[in-house]
Amino acid sequence: MSNPICWFEIYVQDMSRAKKFYEAVFQVKLAPLPNPDPKALAGMEMWAFPSSMNTYGSSGTLVHMPGCPSGGSTIVYFACDNCAIEAARAANSGGKIFKMKMPIGEHGFIALVYDTEGNIIGLHSQK
Repeated sequence: MSNPICWFEIYVQDMSRAKKFYEAVFQVKLAPLPNPDPKALAGMEMWAFPSSMNTYGSSGTLVHMPGCPSGGSTIVYFACDNCAIEAARAANSGGKIFKMKMPIGEHGFIALVYDTEGNIIGLHSQK
């Protein structure tokens, strides 16, 4: 079995300020990621931390999405075979579905669910 965490997103209100902070603290250059669905996710902006598929660990992005809170709003994504199945399990186990399975372009699919404590977690799958 592989490590369960495959991605993270740190939600921010001021992308310029947050990007400057993370680049200065970690001495890295963040790279822009295209919005996978500009129509459904209007106004979303993402900047990715450097990563390599050949090394250990998870990568992720800073995300600005209108209407989405920040300050404690970090989403951890769990790798799944089919994120719709785990989303249904979450709903059947006392959680709630926030966003049903949706495509994110060449990167597969995601679903967002609330756990029983009110935290949002992400589910990611390639199919």
